[in-house]
Amino acid sequence: MSSDSATPAVWFLTGSQHLYGREVLDQVAEQSRAVAALLPGAAELGARVVVRPVLTDATAIRAELAAADADPDCVGVIAWMHTFSPAKMWITGLDRLRKPLLHLHTQLNRELPWSTIDMDFMNLNQAAHGDREFGYIQTRIGKRRKTVVGHAADPEVAARIGGWVRAALGHRRLASLRVARFGDNMRNVAVTEGDKIEAELRFGVSVNGYAVTDLAERVDAVGERVLDDLVAEYLDRYRVAPELAPGGERHGSLRYAARIEAALREFLVAGGFGAFTTNFEDLGGLRQLPGLAVQRLMAEGYGFGGEGDWKTAALLATAKAMGRASFMEDYTYHFGPGEPKVLGAHMLEVCPSLAVERPSCEIHPLSIGGREDPVRLVFDSAPGPAAVVGLVDLGDRFRFVANEIEVVPPDEPLPRLPVARAVWRPQPSLPVSAECWLMAGGPHHTVLTTAGTAALRDLARITDTELLVIDGSTTAEGFEDRLRWNRPSHRPGAGPG
Repeated sequence: MSSDSATPAVWFLTGSQHLYGREVLDQVAEQSRAVAALLPGAAELGARVVVRPVLTDATAIRAELAAADADPDCVGVIAWMHTFSPAKMWITGLDRLRKPLLHLHTQLNRELPWSTIDMDFMNLNQAAHGDREFGYIQTRIGKRRKTVVGHAADPEVAARIGGWVRAALGHRRLASLRVARFGDNMRNVAVTEGDKIEAELRFGVSVNGYAVTDLAERVDAVGERVLDDLVAEYLDRYRVAPELAPGGERHGSLRYAARIEAALREFLVAGGFGAFTTNFEDLGGLRQLPGLAVQRLMAEGYGFGGEGDWKTAALLATAKAMGRASFMEDYTYHFGPGEPKVLGAHMLEVCPSLAVERPSCEIHPLSIGGREDPVRLVFDSAPGPAAVVGLVDLGDRFRFVANEIEVVPPDEPLPRLPVARAVWRPQPSLPVSAECWLMAGGPHHTVLTTAGTAALRDLARITDTELLVIDGSTTAEGFEDRLRWNRPSHRPGAGPG
């Protein structure tokens, strides 16, 4: 699935004033380009850094920030006050800015030239002065932003800016996202419900419902040539079970799974959708619960939520713009012997982008749904640090809940579990993490992301959404206090701090 823009960019804005004269402003512009050049390139950062003209008056600042908002390729703005830029000039421009903002507090020189420093140098290189004025006015008007301090060539600075860029990309994805919902919510389930109007107001995501018959008709209309091409791709990319291969006794099931994939992709592309949901209680004329199709569409960048869970579908599409991610569910626990762990899976739908090795394409019975045996990809997830993230609607606000985890290999092989899965150690421990998750009202559907929680913090700040992170330092008592303290700061109408 293609991104919203092939050339995402962040604009690099530098503030100064006319007090210093034309010669100094020329030096400011030159040094601004030099600082921007110290930042990582687009391949590492996730977006191009575009250096804009030095800003020295309120009219130019308003016009520049309005242009950033209007440019679809611009995902966010980095601002730096090279010299002393009186911050009253920035008030109306910042107040109207809707794109994510990062305040970079830096300077071109890493070291002071002790033996040659003079007042000309001091007047030119006074970001330590100008950025404090800029920081004050942002706080005074309640502007949400990320603040990063350090030399632009510092890897830690680059990493923090990179996390913010990923969040800005996720925000752009979410703000224009359309979710197709096939069928309604799973009956009698609470946490997957939510306020779609408030979600569009808060995040920009549009959720739209469709009858499963709309999809089933497209499934039946898929041509044989399309199926031939998809089956050839399956044989090339996966270890296909012999009974599903051409000539196998169940090859027809594989071709039907391909029908679902082709029809789903056609529907999503035609409607401009970036995410979708299904519901095993509402399959209409579909002969299989979509498994293989959902997994492969997730691998292309689409968001997905099972059982009508549009919030998780939207969250996954957002996380896909920020890094590798998959639909997930804490399914069952290993309390011991040894270190307690979580076995995560779902009925069929875990994204193969997590796979540690080439997935196996298999067919097995499924005890729910009342349809033919579905085709799915089976694999273990690659080990490494990650996070599981959920999005819940509390009635008066949305809340992100995240748990930092370490994905690990299973203690033993799982030869009789014919679904894709991940095993992880939650931080700080299984009992504490689960207790905190339950206190927070976290959902049972989650997104497992290898991007960790740093970019998620930035996304929560950009969208002004409550975030609770369960990590290695979390205690149940401290987390309970955090929940209580968060209530007044996230009440309706409370502005940013």
